[in-house]
Amino acid sequence: MLNIGCHLAISNGFEAIGKQALEIGANTFQFFTRNPRGGSARKIEQTDVDALKLIMRENGFSQILAHAPYTMNLCSAKPETREFALNTLKDDLQRMEYLPDNLYNFHPGSHTGQGVENGTEQIISALNEAMFPEMHTTVLLETMAGKGTEIGGKFEELSAIIDGVENKDKIGVCLDTCHVFDAGYDIVNDLDGVLEKFDRIIGLDRLKAVHLNDSMNYLGCHKDRHQKIGEGAIGIDAFIRIINHPALKNLPFLLETPNEIEGYACEISLLKSMVE
Repeated sequence: MLNIGCHLAISNGFEAIGKQALEIGANTFQFFTRNPRGGSARKIEQTDVDALKLIMRENGFSQILAHAPYTMNLCSAKPETREFALNTLKDDLQRMEYLPDNLYNFHPGSHTGQGVENGTEQIISALNEAMFPEMHTTVLLETMAGKGTEIGGKFEELSAIIDGVENKDKIGVCLDTCHVFDAGYDIVNDLDGVLEKFDRIIGLDRLKAVHLNDSMNYLGCHKDRHQKIGEGAIGIDAFIRIINHPALKNLPFLLETPNEIEGYACEISLLKSMVE
C-alpha cells in the first residue's frame, strides 16, 4: 500500500485535518507546527488530538510529518535569530509529544556567511539542547537544493550533523525529490546510484520520509522550485521508479507541489495508479 499524502493546513484543528486527508484519499499528511513564516503555535486541545489519533488508527495511517517554520534558522550569523530558532525547536518538540511516534522535519538552515563548518556546529548544538532521551518523535533533516549558504545540499553535510547528535536513535532524514535533483543528484537516470551513495554516506536506515516534488529547473541548478508531478524536469517515469523502489516504497510520501486541495487529490489518485 502506498503511504501518500500532502501538505494540509492545521488552522481548523487536528480532527479536521485528519478528515480532510481522508476526503482526498490520503493516509498520511504534513502540517506546519505554526505559521511557516514564524509566530506562535495554536493551542493544542487533547480531545482534538485524540480525535485525530482515532482517525489515524481506524484508517491505517502511516506516520505523519510536522514541518518546522521556514524562519527557524539554527545556524544564522545573528545570535538573536539562532535563539528564536532554538526556542521554536524546543517548543515544537515538546508539543510533538501530544502525537507520539511521528516525525518532525526541518530545513537545516543557512550559515549566512559563517561557513559550513561553523553552521554545522551550531545546528548540532541546538539539536543536542532541544532533543531529549525520552522523546517519542524522530527529528528529520531535510535534503536541500544547496542554494546560497544553505546547509544540507550534500549528503556529507547531513551526515556531519547526524554524527554530532547525541540522541542518534531519534534523528533521520527526509529526502526531497526536487531538492536532491536541483542539488545535482540524478534521481532521473541513476536512482539506484543516488540511493547507494545515500546509504554509504548516511545510511538508508536513517531515511524516514520522502517529499514528492517535481522540479521547475534542471539537474544541479541549486534553485529549489517545486513543480507538479510529471510536469517538470524529473518527469512521470522517474516518479514511478521512486514510489516503487524497494528502499522507498514503504515510507510516507508527502506532496509539496504547487497545488490547491483538488490538485492534491488528483495527484494522490495518479500516484496510487502508478503502484506496481
